[in-house]
Amino acid sequence: MESAVDTHLRCPRTIAKRVSDDYQPPFPMYVARADTDLERVSMGYFGVQYKDVAQREAALAGLRKIVGDFDHVDGPGKHDLTFHEDNQGYGNFMVVGYWRNYQSYERWCHDPEISGWWASPERLDETIGYFRECVAPDSRQFETLYAFQNNFPGVGGIMDRVSDEIQEHGYWGSMRDRFAISQTDAMLASGTLHKVVQKSNDGRRVLVHAHDNLALIRSGQDWSDTGEAERTLYLDRIEPTLRSGMNFLRDHGQEVGNYSNRYVQSIDLDGNLRDESYNIGHWKSLGHLEDWAENHPTHLKIFGVFFEVIAGIRELRLYHEVSVFDGPHQFYEYINCHPATGMMRDAAE
Repeated sequence: MESAVDTHLRCPRTIAKRVSDDYQPPFPMYVARADTDLERVSMGYFGVQYKDVAQREAALAGLRKIVGDFDHVDGPGKHDLTFHEDNQGYGNFMVVGYWRNYQSYERWCHDPEISGWWASPERLDETIGYFRECVAPDSRQFETLYAFQNNFPGVGGIMDRVSDEIQEHGYWGSMRDRFAISQTDAMLASGTLHKVVQKSNDGRRVLVHAHDNLALIRSGQDWSDTGEAERTLYLDRIEPTLRSGMNFLRDHGQEVGNYSNRYVQSIDLDGNLRDESYNIGHWKSLGHLEDWAENHPTHLKIFGVFFEVIAGIRELRLYHEVSVFDGPHQFYEYINCHPATGMMRDAAE
């Protein structure tokens, strides 16, 4: 048993953990580990939005353009593709890229060919929308949790190794305790969202400026390797309850401090669905996410169903990653997207 906080990130605590040092978790879980040279990672969520099925092929072409740019020098070390339909009826293709080195991301992002494409006035003249939500936590500002020990999705895919069984899980507050920064920092939100709107002809480009300690969770489930009984268990018992909770956050997230919630399914480059999904949730703070998880009926129902069926789970791959960010290390841009897209919904002009 070891701590989720790696040795080189530990320091004297001024904020106590939620459990005693002799706490024993109810089942094994693991975290991804990084070598000491990792200082700051970058996570880029790049989207293409369309309204009508007639625009789907154009949107897929836009997705492929973004994925193709990942092949440039300093592209991400890992990426994956998803689709979701939002509550305004728009289809959204997304590609998520992860950079282990922040300077590499900066060079990639500012490559004239890439930055010029995003900044081009031609984007405003297209019939589809684009967005990018790019964030960069330092090594103390993100945590991971996996029920498995290999082939990590998300940020774990750019890390260096896996831990042994860790102590900080299976209790309320364990998410916070897995952050190295939680040893000395309460990660309180400060400030508000505000947007800057640039209009050209019929198009609109919106930049959203964010505040310190905004939180992002990616929480996933992969049922591609499950047998028939376990697949049925997931699809009939777990998934409907999960979807209900995710839809609550999508439609009523403002009530609980959730800025944006997307329940997405993995796809290939042709848009075909795969047996994997995850949630992308932006929250005003880690505290708001914790309060929903600990107290809201929608999450308590998810939690309850999971523990009812946990004995039948063998091959279902469950995980999450959570990050917090400084204001200057967040960038949100929306081009010709509907006003409720992403961080625009709750941002003041």
